[in-house]
Amino acid sequence: MMKFYLYFFFLIPLIFLNYWYMYQFMLLVLIILFALSYFGNFFCLISYFFGIDEISYMLIILTLLISSLMVISMSSMNNLYKDFYLMMNLVLCMSLMIVFSTMSMVYMYVFFEFSLIPLMIMIIGWGYQPERLISGFYLFFYTLFASLPFLLLLIYFYMNFNSVFFDYSFGYSSNVILYFCMIFAFLVKLPMFMLHFWLPKAHVQAPIAGSMILAGLLLKIGGYGIIRFMFLYDYLFNNFNFVLYSLAIVGSLMVSLICLIQGDVKCLIAYSSVSHMGMCLMSLVSMTKWGVISCYLMMISHGLCSSGLFCLANIYYERVFSRSFFINKGMMSLMPSMSLFWFLMCSFNMSCPPSINFISEVLIINSMINYWSFSLYFLFLISFFSACFSFYLFSFTQHGQFFNSYCQTFSFVREYLTIFIHVCPIFFILLIIDCLI
Repeated sequence: MMKFYLYFFFLIPLIFLNYWYMYQFMLLVLIILFALSYFGNFFCLISYFFGIDEISYMLIILTLLISSLMVISMSSMNNLYKDFYLMMNLVLCMSLMIVFSTMSMVYMYVFFEFSLIPLMIMIIGWGYQPERLISGFYLFFYTLFASLPFLLLLIYFYMNFNSVFFDYSFGYSSNVILYFCMIFAFLVKLPMFMLHFWLPKAHVQAPIAGSMILAGLLLKIGGYGIIRFMFLYDYLFNNFNFVLYSLAIVGSLMVSLICLIQGDVKCLIAYSSVSHMGMCLMSLVSMTKWGVISCYLMMISHGLCSSGLFCLANIYYERVFSRSFFINKGMMSLMPSMSLFWFLMCSFNMSCPPSINFISEVLIINSMINYWSFSLYFLFLISFFSACFSFYLFSFTQHGQFFNSYCQTFSFVREYLTIFIHVCPIFFILLIIDCLI
């Protein structure tokens, strides 16, 4: 694994020479090198407490892909600090890659916290309104406060077991405080309903790249961390998971309804992330094989789909200078060629076939019925309202009368490329779905 981290260090000269597209291309080369180097279904490429397995493999590829798309999406930025922005992108990408590939809980904790610093600099430095300062502090203090119990857990593990590695057996426990310390930091990052208040604020005020990495990657740290710790204390999770299940099922339903009253495009996409991550949590706490696989597939599909929707919202914002539904009307006449991508992304957001969102939702239904058969009725409502707010997003932005006198405008090839790269994996992962299930 160290060769991939050294690869990042050798990308630094490209940043200060301001070679945007060369840097982005080298990230795509790294994806190919990484994809070809994985050769097992257990920990491999082990070096200096780093290693990858089937849980971290796709998430690392997603990290590198979203990071390269962040470069394309912000390349039109006319700013003196473009090289500094690329440096923040590199640091954030590397810290997330370390979180997903480390075998040590201490490394995971350190880089889990460290990823906040470049993200806060992105929000405060390249955000939209003055309220970005408040939203940055929301993000910072929510994560910092929630991860303190996780630090106490690491101290407890080291004092009692002399180990902080994921492949060590920590025995048997039924202590609810241990359970709380293990999952609280990840529930805030996921985010679970009632711990999600930082997310809409951070999304709305963040630049397009900040929204992409927030929706595409930082929310996935929560699911990844719960999967890792669930394998350590399966009896403990089995005893207390009903609490998370109840909160997730009510939260997903309520947030789906909240989506229908939003007046801001980015705010609606941010709340839809909370709803989908609630479904992720429901499938995960069922602790079945299909539940974990469906959670994993939902994380990958949501990372691509939500990131693509934020890109589309930003394309309109750069032309209309507003994120309001009341101004972003009739976009089918303003940008007719982009309406197809809006339709595809909104369809995938409501889990229509052929997409991995659809496969993951079918598996979620199976795992939920297995856990509690009555929850099927709740899931029908969640799926219905999820389709409603996705349809609301598409119909309100594309139809209606445009507020200005424009009739047509052209998008850049760069923007089509960005959206197309988001759409393609959602299709093509279906071709290898039998290997996952």
